[in-house]
Amino acid sequence: MSIEKEKIQKTIEIRNKKAGFEYHFIDTFTAGVVLTGTEIKSIRLQEANLQDAYCYLSSNEVYIKNLHIAPYENGTYLNHDPVRERKLLLTKTEIKKISKKLDEQGITLIPTKLFINQKGFAKIELATAKGKKLYDKREDIKVRDLQRETGRKY
Repeated sequence: MSIEKEKIQKTIEIRNKKAGFEYHFIDTFTAGVVLTGTEIKSIRLQEANLQDAYCYLSSNEVYIKNLHIAPYENGTYLNHDPVRERKLLLTKTEIKKISKKLDEQGITLIPTKLFINQKGFAKIELATAKGKKLYDKREDIKVRDLQRETGRKY
């Protein structure tokens, strides 16, 4: 493996920053993603967006919807649809855990991070999460502001 390829693999990490502000995370899972050739090329160029993405279960399989992967610039007429549904690859035990959690009221499954692992495969980190109330969000803002103030040097 060349040095350039190692650098590229280490730096590719696309986060869903909005999710941490909107939800309390309960459990996290790492899943593979079924992609086409031009999709993985776009991800390696960091042209993906997780902001509006969400996951759901359908007949014991997990899918992600609204994950935007920009069309590959050098792709031909075989380029991919940017917001198509994509299947996520999880084990049966993980899917059972997720389905049990999703049966509880107020629990949802959201993607938190998209990255390339050491072998060069695209992976998504999922979290079962519960939505935050307005007062929880205000508390997070206060804590973040206090940390910023204490971190400053006068």
